[in-house]
Amino acid sequence: MSSSRVVRRSAAETGLAAQLLLAVVTTGCLWGATEAQLTGVLDDCLCDIESIDDFNNFKIFPKIQKLLERDYFRYYKVNLKRPCPFWADDGHCSIRDCHVEPCPESKVPVGIKAGSANKYSKTANHTKELEECEQANKLGAINSTLSNQSKEAFIDWARYDDSQDHFCELDDERSPDAQYVDLLLNPERYTGYKGPSAWRLWNSIYEENCFKPRSVYRPLNPLASSWGEDDGESFYTWLEGLCLEKRVFYKLISGLHASINLHLCANYLLEETWGKPRWGANVKEFTHRFDPTETKGEGLRRIKNLYFLYLIELRALSKVASYFERSVVDLYTGNAQEDAETKSLLLEIFTHTKSFPMHFDEKSMFAGDKKGATSLKEEFRLHFKNISRIMDCVGCDKCRLWGKLQTQGLGTALKILFSEKEIKNLPENSPSKGFQLTRQEIVALLNAFGRLSTSIRELQNFKVLLQQTS
Repeated sequence: MSSSRVVRRSAAETGLAAQLLLAVVTTGCLWGATEAQLTGVLDDCLCDIESIDDFNNFKIFPKIQKLLERDYFRYYKVNLKRPCPFWADDGHCSIRDCHVEPCPESKVPVGIKAGSANKYSKTANHTKELEECEQANKLGAINSTLSNQSKEAFIDWARYDDSQDHFCELDDERSPDAQYVDLLLNPERYTGYKGPSAWRLWNSIYEENCFKPRSVYRPLNPLASSWGEDDGESFYTWLEGLCLEKRVFYKLISGLHASINLHLCANYLLEETWGKPRWGANVKEFTHRFDPTETKGEGLRRIKNLYFLYLIELRALSKVASYFERSVVDLYTGNAQEDAETKSLLLEIFTHTKSFPMHFDEKSMFAGDKKGATSLKEEFRLHFKNISRIMDCVGCDKCRLWGKLQTQGLGTALKILFSEKEIKNLPENSPSKGFQLTRQEIVALLNAFGRLSTSIRELQNFKVLLQQTS
């Protein structure tokens, strides 16, 4: 029904839609259901969209892309076989590109397979065992340690239970079903995963975990076959009446949804020929998901929330910079020169994130009476943790991989934002029990932010494409 409506639209209507979409990615023109209001400032923060575009596209995007190609950040350990805790999975991918190719056992260095309890020092890097893995290291294999500290220090780290700080349901890295995946060889892109399974997933996330009573109708996405009588405005009226924390929660989830949809539109299977598929931007799919006419303004609201999510994760990076600036933190892969270059590049990115002048102020959250604020924060954490569990219900392996990674990345960002005191009290020359990040959290944090950075960059690409077709 929606697709046929796209076909029948006149050239004038298409041109108008393009202009509206261009407005939101250039000047921040946010369109409601009945009228347009020109503003570049996002709700719940003092930052304009144009400033984010310039900062991301010219300063952050090029560097974050280089960083994520480094050995330390390209491998992510994940369990794609965890059963869905809520319902029997019935989804499937419509094309073969849903498949995730894990790293062959023969290419995973002994240091990785040994787990976090067995670390290699620089001296150990010269042992015969590691020499046998030299080729695997050249292909991007990594060690799972943060630095070359004493065995006793790592045992202390392992004993530290920070489950109360986690916003995500973490995979057990010791599980035989957990495998390392090369993210560069398994890029996030369109897989054809859709239908009732995908619909139920997002419906569960929004309807059961976003602090929303079922009596308030919320338009889920533009792919719905029917909108119903309510155009969704009652939901947004209700949303504005919520406290800041609950509004933020919804915007984070909506922004993540928008970002994922943008990735699929930007890396779409355009043509499949024998042995040589062609991937690229699909303008029709983009307008189908974000055009104000197709979505009754919902698509542009999601773009707005994407920018908000970007600010949240950007703020987390600026807050955690001091954790990585310490000499004790070494992004260890066993290759001293590469490790130094990787850390140097990461610190350059942190320098940029700290220089951004319009950060979201997380201190405005959970700032009420202590008892009420603590209770709300715990509710916030448990809601998000439940969403991370829903990621195990995704019926497409590649979608599940990137869903779990981006959810864990956002969960790590939230953990950072609400651990300010612990980060400030970090010792310079020794590991800390008060606050620490596992390698998995670090990889997820930077890759998740890299996905958001890519989304904002892709918006500019679609702007150009729309100009060419309008």
